Amino acid sequence: MSLIIDCHGHFTTEPPEHHAFRTTQVAYAEGKAAEQPIYPGIPDKQLHGIIEANQLKIQRERGSHVTLLSPRASGMGHHVPGLAVAKEWSRLSNDNVGRIVDMFPDNFAAVCQLPQTVDGDLSAVIDELERCVENGFVGCNLNPDPSGGRWSAPPIYDLWWDPMWEAMVALQVPAMIHVSSSCERCVHMTGAHYINADTAVFMQLIQGDLFERHPDLKLIIPHGGGAAPYHWGRYRGLSIMLEKPSLDTHLMNNLFFDTCVYHQAGIDTLFNVVDVKNILFGSELLGAVKAIDPETGHPFDDTKRYIDQLALDDDQRHAVFEGNARRVYPLLDKRLRERGL
Repeated sequence: MSLIIDCHGHFTTEPPEHHAFRTTQVAYAEGKAAEQPIYPGIPDKQLHGIIEANQLKIQRERGSHVTLLSPRASGMGHHVPGLAVAKEWSRLSNDNVGRIVDMFPDNFAAVCQLPQTVDGDLSAVIDELERCVENGFVGCNLNPDPSGGRWSAPPIYDLWWDPMWEAMVALQVPAMIHVSSSCERCVHMTGAHYINADTAVFMQLIQGDLFERHPDLKLIIPHGGGAAPYHWGRYRGLSIMLEKPSLDTHLMNNLFFDTCVYHQAGIDTLFNVVDVKNILFGSELLGAVKAIDPETGHPFDDTKRYIDQLALDDDQRHAVFEGNARRVYPLLDKRLRERGL
């Protein structure tokens, strides 16, 4: 059976008790609450019902088969102080996603949140990544800006990040480069911070030599690559000015974009500029935009509809919807094969 794999989904339908715990946990981390709260948990029956009524329902309605599911990106909250809090929050969030995958093993595969902090402790980040992979996770979300819009972390080509890249390569997991909430009033989280970060990381990759140092590393920039496809000529020119190799050889053997672009012209541009081998189907299932486009009558984030309008041949269609994801996420491919998919 040919599969449609959505590389970008989030558990964004958490119950109120989950959010109440996080609110109190943040208050404790910031010294505004005297006691650390105890997580109430989400009962199996409730969690099963939430997914059936939301992510699974929409998955079936829109015709995809497998979604790579991670905790809510905006909820990662890496700017919140304290490594102990970051570790607890990541573990709780990841364990919920792991439970969802166990409940619906043919419909979801797990991608983990990492306990990143502004101060930066990659040993804790790597420990959680290893724990999650041991529990069947196939990838991770990595935040290039744990400060929440203040950009205090080193650029991702900096040697500071190398232990993380080495761990990812050893574990055979890619990272989706995904920021979390914005702490800056003038930078809207999903409308500006996300897209700004996607674009900034693309430029960082041009400036550095990350993939020359780590030729087996694979990264995914979400939201269609931010502004990169639209300004491809600018980035080709900057690469020449910086005396870097062409984008094809410098970046595009290791770098991939998803299709979380919410209009036909945007998808058209993405596919006109970027080689199909570098594009993975993604919809941000229950993510940033939950609205109906009055011009089409369909949800903005039903991205499969836009791809279906493209003149792709069978090989190209298979690559975007299935083949590229299985190649970029080898543990996903292994998991699917073990399940006869």
